[in-house]
Amino acid sequence: MSIHSSALVASPALERHWQQATAEPNWVRRTLIGIALSFLLLFLVLPLLVVLYGAFEQGLTVWYAAVTEPDAVAAIRLTLLVVVLVVPANVLFGVAIAWAIAKFEFRGKTLLLSLIDMPFAISPVVVGLIFVILFGSQGWLGNWLDAHSLRIIFAVPGIIIVITFGTLPFVARELIPLMQQQGKQEEEASLTLGASGFKTFWYVTLPNIKWGLIYGIILCNARAMGEFGAVAIVSGRIRGETNTLPLHIEVLYNEYMFSAAFAVSSILTGLALLTIVLKSVVEWLEQRTPN
Repeated sequence: MSIHSSALVASPALERHWQQATAEPNWVRRTLIGIALSFLLLFLVLPLLVVLYGAFEQGLTVWYAAVTEPDAVAAIRLTLLVVVLVVPANVLFGVAIAWAIAKFEFRGKTLLLSLIDMPFAISPVVVGLIFVILFGSQGWLGNWLDAHSLRIIFAVPGIIIVITFGTLPFVARELIPLMQQQGKQEEEASLTLGASGFKTFWYVTLPNIKWGLIYGIILCNARAMGEFGAVAIVSGRIRGETNTLPLHIEVLYNEYMFSAAFAVSSILTGLALLTIVLKSVVEWLEQRTPN
């Protein structure tokens, strides 16, 4: 490189010119940041503050009475029961389907990937109607269920089924690209060295996917707690029996019990905030973990 060209490269004026040519003007950056912050304040922070204000406006005594009355306790218990049953089921399905898609080649793989995304494409209300047509008393399987004294629609099993369907993609969609990126060389090496399939999964695959798995569990849990549309169709909205927390909040609001509705809403809000915190912690730990 010539002396003249070296001087040009080292010129502070030229460096500033390059930075100005490749960077956005200050007013553009400030405008974009202002729009983003305004959007967050209007659609996230403000509704959150409204919920918390409405929940505690009349004091802790009123809040405690609202969240401990029998129907609210039943709704909380049912929501937690659904989470306890749905999340492990989705973990098993998500890991199995991700393993199959990422590690094996077979006909219909593209179709299977499309089917996994189906809950994202179908409205929750339509999902509820589908299962009513299948399992309702006048549905395709209604007579058989009645003959065997089995009740799915307007009962807890129906709620568990529609929420499982709605949360189906979350764990799988977190794991599939992760496992595809990692490949299958480590598993093949483990099997070649004599490890069983279970040991290969436990000591090789699971450590490699643990952060993606935890992230998928958090998202699945959040969706399971907040599902409304499909549950409203199949639950029958029986107070104290088939009302989850979102349905119980709607009942309270429709009955003009606003303080109680906001009080119960604060529980879901707290769970949502906890989910965000856990998500952030998982992302932070993943970044700190050496590859």
